[in-house]
Amino acid sequence: MRQLPTLKQLRYLSVLAQEEHFGRAAEKCFVTQSTLSAGIAELELILGSPLAERTKRSVMLTPLGVEVARRARNLLREAEDLIELAATQRNPLSGDLRLGVIPTIGPFLLPRILPEFNSAYPELKLFLKEDQTDRILEQLRAGKLDAVLLALPYEMEGIKTRVLANDMFSFACPLNHKLARKKSITDDDIADTQLLLLEEGHCLRDHALAACHLESRRKQAGFEATSLQTLVQMVASGLGQTLLPQLALDARLAAGLDVAIIPLADKNASRQIGLAWRATSPRHDDMQLLGDVIEDVLV
Repeated sequence: MRQLPTLKQLRYLSVLAQEEHFGRAAEKCFVTQSTLSAGIAELELILGSPLAERTKRSVMLTPLGVEVARRARNLLREAEDLIELAATQRNPLSGDLRLGVIPTIGPFLLPRILPEFNSAYPELKLFLKEDQTDRILEQLRAGKLDAVLLALPYEMEGIKTRVLANDMFSFACPLNHKLARKKSITDDDIADTQLLLLEEGHCLRDHALAACHLESRRKQAGFEATSLQTLVQMVASGLGQTLLPQLALDARLAAGLDVAIIPLADKNASRQIGLAWRATSPRHDDMQLLGDVIEDVLV
């Protein structure tokens, strides 16, 4: 019977591909450099081809080494999924769960849901990662995250999603603005208004423009902000007006500021709060339980 590579050997190669240095790779694998080097050599013997070009200062993978390392990462992730599958069968929503969240949701939702998880699932240990949508989805696909809280709609492949709630937009302007006394704001009211927006990379920017059918102004010139907290401060300072999601307003984002908050006339002007996970994840049932808790909080 032909000898097969071990998961340990594949992990050595995968880490070596990331670090491109035997010493650093050995440290990450918690082994000596000679142990890691021997493991790579054994893997090369099994495969019958060199996987790395070694020099005194660095290491460069061969084309075969690059491909084997890529496939090794997939195999290692599948092995981790097997362990998670067995764990979830023993005790649902327990153990480690790595949850990504986007900046326009995290600060406003996490303080509301974390106490609920601590109460309902005390054996669950959540590791939180906040980043923009593209980057946390990349980490989700790579197996570095188990699930992601994000805003929908958003195009993605190989990912399952569950809509948890609609998050309505409201118009925010300085108290002395001509629209500040209106009962509701129509698309026509803000058609020629210079909106303050989040910088490129935040999906809230596109969702806000789409909510008022202003997609053509995606590249508009003007002030941009890095966070909703900065955005509302800019409005309070009289620099312009913007659109804010209800999730942030419920968290008192604009409390104590000289800002008028006016609902939009279009009741469909919203984004969706969603939960996403890999379609191949063995923790599908856990994801549904996770969604149940968050949905109950948002209702």
